[in-house]
Amino acid sequence: MINRLDATFDRLRADGRKALIAYIMAGDPSLQETETLVLELEKAGADVIELGVPFSDPIADGPVIQAAAERALRSGTSLRKILGTVASLRARTQVPLVLMAYYNTIHAMGEATFCRLAAEAGVDGLIVPDMPPEEAGPLEGPASVAGLRLIYLLAPTSTPARRTMVARRSRGFVYYVSLTGITGAKLTDVGDVRRNVEKIRSVTDVPVAVGFGIATPQDASRVAEIADGVIVGTAIVRQIGEHQQDPHMPERVGRLVRSLKSAMAGTAVPSA
Repeated sequence: MINRLDATFDRLRADGRKALIAYIMAGDPSLQETETLVLELEKAGADVIELGVPFSDPIADGPVIQAAAERALRSGTSLRKILGTVASLRARTQVPLVLMAYYNTIHAMGEATFCRLAAEAGVDGLIVPDMPPEEAGPLEGPASVAGLRLIYLLAPTSTPARRTMVARRSRGFVYYVSLTGITGAKLTDVGDVRRNVEKIRSVTDVPVAVGFGIATPQDASRVAEIADGVIVGTAIVRQIGEHQQDPHMPERVGRLVRSLKSAMAGTAVPSA
């Protein structure tokens, strides 16, 4: 069976287009709302959707996503419930879904059990921000058997040797972190991003997606000229947090995602 993530990047590459990868925190403000948001994100043009798994100590995340994780945990969200949400979504959409989870959450369930249940639910890929490839052996095998694409992160500070190793082991796409620090910081040096993406591409044919610091349509447009995928998280999660009491919150989020996608396609960004 062809992985949805691979098929999406293959189709976009053949069409000369780039992937918009939208991140939301599963369970923020509720898992029912998460289902609504996933469908709205797809309708608005998101090609891949990352679902964050809430964790009590999210070391890679800035205050906006940390607050979303806290809201999700308060609403009773758990990894098993998220897998149930994915299974429910699969009756209505085939958009690629990637879980972004900290390793303790997976380890508590058991790597083999998690990978099997995730694949059965309809998960396509997995990002574990606190698990370096050197320590990923217990997860790589079960993920491969289950058909899950294990996506690794590279940073601007990665050495050439590490860049080569990580790029060649990553499946689905390579997640290039555009700046050092936490999510929610501002993207400034696009030239540096371009140089590093070119270095990654020199050692792998796997698509390269860029995340961290991409908040506006202009940011998305600039990065789309460089990378195979543009990852936007904090800007979307901020909209959800600020408007979670608004019954039209999903539509607000959809408008943001449409503006990002339009900018990436080189068309005029619609006015708010």
